[in-house]
Amino acid sequence: MTDKTKGEFQLVFDQLKEIMSKYASGQMQIRSGIQGQYELIGPPTSQSKGREVWFGAVRIGKRYVSYHLMAIYACPDLLNHVSPELKQRMQGKSCFNFTRVDERLFKELAELTEQGYQRFLGKGLINAG
Repeated sequence: MTDKTKGEFQLVFDQLKEIMSKYASGQMQIRSGIQGQYELIGPPTSQSKGREVWFGAVRIGKRYVSYHLMAIYACPDLLNHVSPELKQRMQGKSCFNFTRVDERLFKELAELTEQGYQRFLGKGLINAG
């Protein structure tokens, strides 16, 4: 990875982390012991059968920066109104990959993250507060 790529990836990471970090309050815990990695974990609830709930993560990889949003894995209907451009960034069922900042797609991803957060609250998978 070149220095230029590292710099670009850091910008992407910082902006995606900002989207995810909006939900790092109350009972949601940040797990980010490794540089270039940021995870958001909810405590066990009765709906999660005593297990922590992995809400999402942002990670810098060798070829791209990944944004994981578990709500779309648990509630795939959240993808019904996602743009084709954002869907093209998907890898697997809950991951979006980026190599550069894309303000329009990041805005859409922020909206999708909010919808996912609200859905997890409604299902009792996470608690607000």
